[in-house]
Amino acid sequence: MTTYTDRYQSALMNAFGKPKLALVRGEGAHVWDEDGKEYVDFLGGIAVNALGHAHPALVSAVTEQISTLGHISNFFTSGPQVELAEKLLALVPGGAGGKVFFANSGTEANEAAFKLTRKTGRTHLVAAEGAFHGRTLGALALTSKEAYRAPFEPLPGEVTFVPYGDADALAAAVTDETAAIVLEPIQGEAGVVVPPEGYLAAARRIADEHGALLWLDEVQSGMGRTGHWLAHETTGVTADIVTLAKGLGGGFPIGACIGLGRAATLFEPGNHGTTFGGNPVGCAAGLAVVRTIEQDGILEHVTVLGQKLRDGIAADPRVATVEGEGLFVGVVLPEVDTAKVVAAALEAGFILNNATPDRIRLVPPLVVTQDDVEALLAAWPAILDAAQDSSQEQQ
Repeated sequence: MTTYTDRYQSALMNAFGKPKLALVRGEGAHVWDEDGKEYVDFLGGIAVNALGHAHPALVSAVTEQISTLGHISNFFTSGPQVELAEKLLALVPGGAGGKVFFANSGTEANEAAFKLTRKTGRTHLVAAEGAFHGRTLGALALTSKEAYRAPFEPLPGEVTFVPYGDADALAAAVTDETAAIVLEPIQGEAGVVVPPEGYLAAARRIADEHGALLWLDEVQSGMGRTGHWLAHETTGVTADIVTLAKGLGGGFPIGACIGLGRAATLFEPGNHGTTFGGNPVGCAAGLAVVRTIEQDGILEHVTVLGQKLRDGIAADPRVATVEGEGLFVGVVLPEVDTAKVVAAALEAGFILNNATPDRIRLVPPLVVTQDDVEALLAAWPAILDAAQDSSQEQQ
């Protein structure tokens, strides 16, 4: 029988390689493939499915909204658009007086932010090694991975990359010609890398010294992922620009570029636009995610369960260290091939991600249960055993 995976390869561009699976159904943190096999999803659509799969609140909100008012264009506004913008400004540190631009994804939110920095009259930006900010040409210019960048250079902008977490290097790179410093409060695609304490505060100070903006990319770390609404809220730092996406829509495409202080008013009519950004259905999805996290005490759940997950994973002596906060977890495995770990986990019924050759990333739905976590922890030693055995067989 011809499978969806076979048909995929003949119908879709080869931008992602061969799919690992064809998934047909999901519920909570569980998914099923076309053969009926069940998996516990510790990837969560790459930190997107905040409420898991088929959450009643999200299903109801999207169904009701599209049954009432779907797409209207940005010549008009809607209740969900205004309400979600107000809600986000209430959640973001320093949000009073801020303004929101809605997009369709994280890379689009970052593209909007990139353009916003140009409105300062400066063109130089400082970003971090290991950073990932998206794949459009503007966002890609701020993404450090050579393999992503090289085929599409020259890229726009004048960008300097500095080691992540090194405040001295940051200070040396920023000048009076710098438009913005752009940083992830915790790096995601690099494998969940946490900077030293005080790093974001130093970035804020350096930006202020040179009249530059501080732009924090919370696309992956935001919306409750760390047990806080935003990863940077525990630092006491207020940014000029904050970008959000992924978990914001719980699986429905939506992104947000939030301007604070002087950055709130840099855009003028005609400076930027989007056909679908801020549409009523996407904003209704975002509101459902925020309200459900609030009403169901999910932030505390993420904090408690995340600690259990990190402690349990770290108990195996083959794990060098575990980084992260909440359910944003990076597992450092210097002596185990992480690609083999992901393959062994998939065989055992768990979806993980090898962000780098020596780092596993765990970003499950925020509603993942204690039973789900305990199941992974129970299987973890055998998964590492299988990965090591597979590596030895190939030597």
